[in-house]
Amino acid sequence: MMSFAPQVALKLGIQEKNVLSVLALLAEGATIPFIARYRKDKTGAMDEVQIQNIEEEAKFQKDFSERKAFIEKTIEEQGKMTEALQAKIDAATTLNELEDIYLPYKPKRKTKAQTARENGLEPLALLLLEQTFINPLQEAAAYLNDTVKTVDEALQGARDIIAETVNEDATVRARMRRLFENTATVQSKVMADMEEKGAKYKDYFEFSEPVSKIPSHRVLAVIRGFMEGVLRMVIAPAEEDAIEDIEDLYIKADNEAADQVKKAIKDAYKRLLHPSLESEFRMSLKVAADEEAINVFAENLRQLLLSSPLGGKRTLAIDPGYRTGCKVVCLDEKGNLLHTDLIYVHENNFRLTDAEQKIKSLVKEYKIQAFAIGDGTAGRETEQFIKKLQLGLPLFMVNEDGASVYSASAIAREEFPDYDVTVRGAVSIGRRLMDPLAELVKIDPKSIGVGQYQHDVNQVRLKDRLDQTVVSCVNTVGVNLNTASKHLLSYVSGIGPSIAENIVSYRTEIGGFKSRKQLLQVPRLGNKAFEQCAGFLRVKESDNPLDASGVHPETYEVVTQMAKDLGVAVKEMIGNKDIIKQIPTKKYISETIGVHALDDILRELNKPGLDPRSEVQAFEFANIFSIEDVYVGMIVPGIVTNLTRFGAFVDIGVKQDGLVHVSEIAHKYISDPNEVLKLNDQVQVKVTEVDIARKRIALSIKQTMDMPERKAAPKQDNKHKQPTTPQKETTVNDALNLLKKKFGK
Repeated sequence: MMSFAPQVALKLGIQEKNVLSVLALLAEGATIPFIARYRKDKTGAMDEVQIQNIEEEAKFQKDFSERKAFIEKTIEEQGKMTEALQAKIDAATTLNELEDIYLPYKPKRKTKAQTARENGLEPLALLLLEQTFINPLQEAAAYLNDTVKTVDEALQGARDIIAETVNEDATVRARMRRLFENTATVQSKVMADMEEKGAKYKDYFEFSEPVSKIPSHRVLAVIRGFMEGVLRMVIAPAEEDAIEDIEDLYIKADNEAADQVKKAIKDAYKRLLHPSLESEFRMSLKVAADEEAINVFAENLRQLLLSSPLGGKRTLAIDPGYRTGCKVVCLDEKGNLLHTDLIYVHENNFRLTDAEQKIKSLVKEYKIQAFAIGDGTAGRETEQFIKKLQLGLPLFMVNEDGASVYSASAIAREEFPDYDVTVRGAVSIGRRLMDPLAELVKIDPKSIGVGQYQHDVNQVRLKDRLDQTVVSCVNTVGVNLNTASKHLLSYVSGIGPSIAENIVSYRTEIGGFKSRKQLLQVPRLGNKAFEQCAGFLRVKESDNPLDASGVHPETYEVVTQMAKDLGVAVKEMIGNKDIIKQIPTKKYISETIGVHALDDILRELNKPGLDPRSEVQAFEFANIFSIEDVYVGMIVPGIVTNLTRFGAFVDIGVKQDGLVHVSEIAHKYISDPNEVLKLNDQVQVKVTEVDIARKRIALSIKQTMDMPERKAAPKQDNKHKQPTTPQKETTVNDALNLLKKKFGK
């Protein structure tokens, strides 16, 4: 890979020395999080995205080089390599250019042109291409034989040869590719008798949009409809423009021979060039759309994994249900299961009273500090039940997407072999509130529900990106070595599943780690793995305070020297900004420790082991519970649950998330909702459309900004206070009461 550094540097606009450093570190087995965090001085402080780009571009350059070598070898073996051809190959910078050059020499199934050549018609084709003043019919008569019986057959064979020549002309293909890029449209029409079956594709029954402008979600929708046989899909520029472009290259006269060439050109475009380029552009649009959708998914996953945690608080979690009851679990500060129970709160009889007494008793017995309620079926009703108890504890609705996947998984069975799926699901809900990252790493990211067309995109690429995202998030936050599950540990830089299992086994054996150094006693965790993982693991029980920070053990010596020079203990220095300000940074620069490393050390000393995630905020929905309670014009609070390129989905508490189209998010123009919104943002939305039959709700954020009553309230510390719904000219409850008075219950 090192040999491709110049090409990578040129392509990405990065200094070659930094590219070389990154490639060298990767070759040594360093992980991307480790390089980004602890090798900044070698890379010029590149972030994870830049390092990932270098790795991927180097792989592309390697693949390109190997393909080029194969093509050169194949042409040389055919005895057709020339200096001019070699120069063209050397000048090619993309795979498309390379493949266009190779096309005439590429082994292929028997074609019409090959048959015509075998029938001796190539001289006639060359004669027609000269476009001199000849009579094509008379000239063709000279080529009749046992296999070519008529003049028309001879001319057709000659035109087949010309058509293939045009199709394999690299200049023609490059010009056609530009034409497609600049003027082609993606068109779709409904197939005959598929209107009813393909109703979900109604927007694409008569659809056209330029290739250069069509967004990724529409590409994926059209392709899905095409693959399901609902839509006919065409990608093409205006045919007359394409043919005219080719004629500009080939037509040099106005005579009968030129007319034959024109016929061949039209055939070449319709039969060979258009299908080939259409397939190429369908694939390239799909690849680009996949990448866009995967980026959206990865960014949403990142935001979800880095969601605000409640932290180590004793939690009562409820997995709601109607007929089957609500599964209740009590968890301690570390998420350990203390108690399970079952209550029935949606039946107006003695069971409700029993449920009330049971919850009050559990809160008292297990010293509960917060409630976590799954937001699925019966979630809002269960929330109301808990609120009516007035226990004065914070209550959180928890997104339970994927909880059922976890509860039936091998991981859940291993964690809770003696409990059924309902208990496991409730535990997962509670743990998600306490630490979303630690719990969500146990679930296939595709089951979490924050993607866009995730089942349509390249699954290998999707898995790679999502795995990279999980690894990045885990290492950004850091992991408590003595409490982390093996599933969380497996994502730490340099560890992996087998070493993670060894860590947990050794931790159990010794009763907990007392220092980072003890990691070296873990089976199969050698010096290289220690180098990669140590800085991301926290040991709060250690005598060395640096073990609980993000300072890497390889730099402990310099921190110790800093403290010694200041005449204080390391422990006194940590968190003491006045002392840290006195450290003369430049004094400690060496061959192994540079400015970036020292800056990170000082930053970590100021706030050792700081969790970058903010603390979770309580939230309260309006007093609405189903789509039937929603009407146009009402303004309600909501939580952003998913972000796509075309808009944001917002939960307003009625089981169906509403959509805020990208044009309804802000008064200024934005092309991506991520510019102003993040997952789990708490927002005010105005209902602009309700379609009960299709279960669709359209919302607007920007229209609430025009409301005079929507003024910023004084900032308060309300981390554990239940906020009230902001007052409006007419509140949601007022509106519902007015409707009930007018129309009855």
